Amino acid sequence: MSLTGKRILIGVTGGIAAYKSAELVRRLKERQAEVKVVMTDSAKAFITPLTLQAVSGEPVSDALLDPAAEAGMGHIELAKWADLILIAPASANTLAKLTAGLADDLLTTLCLATPAPLALAPAMNQQMYRHAATQHNLQVLADRQVHIWGPAQGVQACGDVGPGRMLEPLELVALVERHFTETTVQAEDQATTHLNAQPLAGLKVMLTAGPTREALDPVRFLSNHSSGKMGFALAEAAVALGAEVTLVAGPVALSTPLGVTRIDVESAQQMQAAVMGAIAQQQIFIACAAVADYAPKVVAEHKIKKTAADSLIIELTKNPDIVAEVAALADTPFTVGFAAETQDIEIYARDKLKRKKLDMIAANNVALAGQGFNSDDNALSVFWSNGHVDLPLTNKSQLALHLLTLIAERYYDTH
Repeated sequence: MSLTGKRILIGVTGGIAAYKSAELVRRLKERQAEVKVVMTDSAKAFITPLTLQAVSGEPVSDALLDPAAEAGMGHIELAKWADLILIAPASANTLAKLTAGLADDLLTTLCLATPAPLALAPAMNQQMYRHAATQHNLQVLADRQVHIWGPAQGVQACGDVGPGRMLEPLELVALVERHFTETTVQAEDQATTHLNAQPLAGLKVMLTAGPTREALDPVRFLSNHSSGKMGFALAEAAVALGAEVTLVAGPVALSTPLGVTRIDVESAQQMQAAVMGAIAQQQIFIACAAVADYAPKVVAEHKIKKTAADSLIIELTKNPDIVAEVAALADTPFTVGFAAETQDIEIYARDKLKRKKLDMIAANNVALAGQGFNSDDNALSVFWSNGHVDLPLTNKSQLALHLLTLIAERYYDTH
């Protein structure tokens, strides 16, 4: 799952497991999350703020009243910023403070000041963990809807064996992903109570995402600016809404969403082959990829060398039109196209909808700053034969859920 646009505040408290916090931050950043770190004074005895600043790309906060923060109220800024606060490691002392509602440092203060969910990854000696006071504190926090993630069992730094080890970074990342998936689905369920909680349950959905690369020679290719983020967000959302998802992905640097079957391709020809090889089993096809319209007619066997000539002529040939080919099948899945335009959005989108015989098309203006290619946000105008809905600018994960809910409605209206 991509965590694009999710704001995660990592709290680091005093304990030997603090060395894992740097890896946790790095893994969250890999999944496109925005991550900030707050440290307690005792945490700095185990890992330096500079290390966590380097992996997060953000200044590390540790002062309750920071004159450098806006109005000196840094804890309020951070409390409002976070979508999730994860304290990892969470020491026994921190658990006790949170249970009592103490606010004697930056981390505990912002935990009281935030509306965001709080998750704790306990880490301590096995005897401290088993102590009745710690168990009482954990129960009280759980009753307050605080997420308790872990601990694991095993050999501890002191040589003891038992419960109290902090979960590994990748285990915590998986729990973060599950948290946001469940939260997003719950929010969408409330907004679409007329549909099932999983409106795509039982359906097979195939998507294409990212760019294609059309080789000029062994080292060069023609491509475009598509990052694949919208297509991957759609794949992730489709799983959350109950679909069995196949994602045909061009060359992108994105992690495969949990539960998605991924097929990697390079060229338009390869994407066509992957799609047509499995399309017969699909009920819905969403062509989100930015497929190159043309490819070099001849691919040079060796690297093309610069010559004295001032120009180089390369003959191009038209690539297959994958979405039109799918829409023309005798047993056609519900087919959704995408149109990335820079002007006259509705005119071009409706023309493509009619000309390619699509069931629906989602168009976006890639000329606008802050949306479309390489952006974490997007806005779409969605058209079908007798309808039109504008989906306003939001992060691509939320937008994907809105679009798929609309697709589900139209699918069931026509089947």
